[in-house]
Amino acid sequence: MENGTLSGWGRIAAPGRELITERLEGATRGAVLTRGLGRSYGDSSLPAEAGDRVVGSRLADRILSFEPKSGMLRAEAGLSLLALNRLFLPRSLVSPVMPGTQFVTLGGMVASDVHGKNHHRAGCFGAHVAALKIRLADGDIVRCSPTQDPDLFHGCIGGMGLLGHILEVEFPLERIPSRWIAMERVMARNIDEFLAALERAAASSPMSMGWIDCLSRGASMGRGVMMAGRWAEPEELPAAVSHSGLTLEPKGKVPFEFPNWVLNPWTAKLFNAAYNALHGLGKARSFVQPRPFFFPLDVVEDWNLGYGARGFTQYQCVLPKREGAGAVRKFLELLTSLGGASPLCVIKDCGPEGRGVLSFPMEGTSIAVDMAVGAETQKIIDKLNDYVIGVGGRIYLTKDRFTRPEHFRAMERRLPAFQALREKWDPNRRLRSAQSRRLFGD
Repeated sequence: MENGTLSGWGRIAAPGRELITERLEGATRGAVLTRGLGRSYGDSSLPAEAGDRVVGSRLADRILSFEPKSGMLRAEAGLSLLALNRLFLPRSLVSPVMPGTQFVTLGGMVASDVHGKNHHRAGCFGAHVAALKIRLADGDIVRCSPTQDPDLFHGCIGGMGLLGHILEVEFPLERIPSRWIAMERVMARNIDEFLAALERAAASSPMSMGWIDCLSRGASMGRGVMMAGRWAEPEELPAAVSHSGLTLEPKGKVPFEFPNWVLNPWTAKLFNAAYNALHGLGKARSFVQPRPFFFPLDVVEDWNLGYGARGFTQYQCVLPKREGAGAVRKFLELLTSLGGASPLCVIKDCGPEGRGVLSFPMEGTSIAVDMAVGAETQKIIDKLNDYVIGVGGRIYLTKDRFTRPEHFRAMERRLPAFQALREKWDPNRRLRSAQSRRLFGD
């Protein structure tokens, strides 16, 4: 099937053709980019030019082998995390890393080297990948791993699909004691309390993250809800909980595109106040299903329509741990002074840098904030990037749409190594995207 226009989750669109096929191996010959479910927020899954051929992988979703004893799974790159959870969660097996949405393919998880609430313990998804099957830019198909063409393997992890078309992914599933999360919720009155709670959770819990109010200023700046969790043991589950069925599917759907004026500073502040009050009334400890814990936004389909025709972007950065809590506080002060933020602002604790050449996280604090696109968006991103560069942080390419090439070069010390890999494996730059053209001039 071919489409005249392709779009990303942030509602940015570009003219282009997408061939969606079960025969991923054959279809990728001559294509410039492979994309999965199109859930990248920015332009990383969009073609650089209208004539570029893009292959959609979501029908190439077969499980090719599974070893029950070790949990090792080999599957086509188009298999979604939702499909994986439908099949294996009832069998008490899960991906070792869960990103913030189930609507992502295995190929996308590798290309973005996704991270989750357990990054401080488990690292990124790429840390668990055993092998990849790749179609190179010259048409050859190779298998790579940490021991076979390791430079290609580590370059593909977090490489945004620019070193090869990911055809197959092999990785082990993790066995869990139950399908429920034992969750603890902590209310924080400001960013200092929040970061202290996050630090305590990182030391004691395998999974942690939190929502903060990035619109409040003064003494309540950064107030929010920190959530920590672990897979619950069967014997601690109440009977009513343990006998409940597993719910993975969305509960509803945004029925139409909202007018642009619906989401504005006033409605965002109302949402933040209601969210804070609602969680303040809830139980501090509870047992929850995987969907609300790992994938809270997946509860409603097409939630991106809430931003209207203008669309949105997400600015996600990581600030190094060595800069301390003060760097996070100053970032929020800058963000609130610039405006443009929405109710969705998430903070996570990140562990050590992974092995992917351009993998996003480093040891420190990740901050992700959604913004409706407007006349001031580029200026806001520029100022945030100036700050991130100054403290030695970096941004997440999967979410990016507005970073300037000079800013990316300044913040990404590993870029020369990645460009050397492209020179080796794709010297003619046959593989490209709208993002790689914007940042690298492809």
